Amino acid sequence: MTNLIFRGTGDSMGVPRMYCDCEVCTEARASGENRRYRSSLQIEDQEAGTVWIDCGPDFSKQLEAADLRAVDTMLITHAHFDHIGGLVEWADACRWTKKKGQAFAPSEVIGEILDRFPWLTNQIVFNSFDQPIMLGKWRASSWRVNHGKNGYAYAFRFEHTENGSCWAYCSDSIGLTEEMQQPLANLDLLVLGTSFYHEPFAYETRSVYDVVEAIALVKKWEPKQTLLTHMSHDIDLRRDYVLPEQMNFARTGMSITI
Repeated sequence: MTNLIFRGTGDSMGVPRMYCDCEVCTEARASGENRRYRSSLQIEDQEAGTVWIDCGPDFSKQLEAADLRAVDTMLITHAHFDHIGGLVEWADACRWTKKKGQAFAPSEVIGEILDRFPWLTNQIVFNSFDQPIMLGKWRASSWRVNHGKNGYAYAFRFEHTENGSCWAYCSDSIGLTEEMQQPLANLDLLVLGTSFYHEPFAYETRSVYDVVEAIALVKKWEPKQTLLTHMSHDIDLRRDYVLPEQMNFARTGMSITI
């Protein structure tokens, strides 16, 4: 049994925005239903231990919410600040606990991280995720995806070697080619990033799919279940968007078993 816990479901700025008094940000400060840390996912597996996807600037708060002091393995999708901003705190924790952190990322992502923070290798071992790795009985693989005006990111696919379950995490993508889309087809679970419900900005300025586009894509990909993450303050979780039956917004602290 493997549990997936959404520790962050926000976009690069999180919700509430520090400068914003919109209805969603105001509610997020009050009751907190729309409060969203930067996107991350905790994977709890009896054999793999605690695996964490992405280490953004809210990492320490997310770890406290999980009542954890450490993680066993970190997977990193790309080197943007909202996905690596917590590595400095993690490295400091590793220093004080005298336990080397174990991180996996595609080689080009590791290169970008270490160009900015070369000293992280004192406390964290960065392992290549160019080829599939085993996390317990899950065979995890990565592939490069388009991230619009923000360049590229990686998505991860997890296949269970015994029961055949298959799910994928694709938090930052848009304009995927047919080849990039192939690993997202016929999944038990798809976790997909959608920053807006219907993004009004010019396509060439965008970096993540919106919900309207996601609805069309899942009709093609046919996952059994889709959970949307990486949401901006455009999306109000109190509102009924009349999503397809198999699609829902992920919520902070949501836990599912796969």
